[in-house]
Amino acid sequence: MEGRPLDEQELIARAQNGETRAFEQLVRSHQGIALRVAYLVVRSHAEAEDVTQEAFIKAYQAMDGFRPKAPFRPWLLRIVRNTALNRVRGAKRRESLVLRAGSDPVSGDAAPSPETAVLNEEQARRLVAVIDELPGRYRDVIMHRYLLDLSVEETSALLGISPGTVKSRTARALDRLRSRLEGEFGEPV
Repeated sequence: MEGRPLDEQELIARAQNGETRAFEQLVRSHQGIALRVAYLVVRSHAEAEDVTQEAFIKAYQAMDGFRPKAPFRPWLLRIVRNTALNRVRGAKRRESLVLRAGSDPVSGDAAPSPETAVLNEEQARRLVAVIDELPGRYRDVIMHRYLLDLSVEETSALLGISPGTVKSRTARALDRLRSRLEGEFGEPV
């Protein structure tokens, strides 16, 4: 190594040749989003960590089958999502999803006041409850597009649907959310 950081395609090529340090670098760069994808499915932080670790092992074992020049992140996140879905199906349990406002552990921002933290948590819980009431096809695109901040293309690859379908489902889901929230609060959102 020449002291410069390797780009993702170089890391992928090295990982495919069995270089574990290259795969470790890939894992580190996608660990946060992978954990959030798992969390949205299994709805438990501890379970999401287990799922993420299991998915990374599966991804490492499947590196030979990864197509060079293909986008790595959607491929990895699909493995994470499928692993999480298999875990949920096997356990046949669903816990309520709790998203904490500002829960990004990498954030360097100052901690919010206790009042703000409670308000943010209540708002996040209510929003998640309203999102959970959406039909699955709409809930999935909203969670991936807005809670995970994935692009249309990444959401498309992860969910196995066309980009146009992602866009139309997002629009329909937002309309449903808007009307539901307006009904609750009595004013346009």
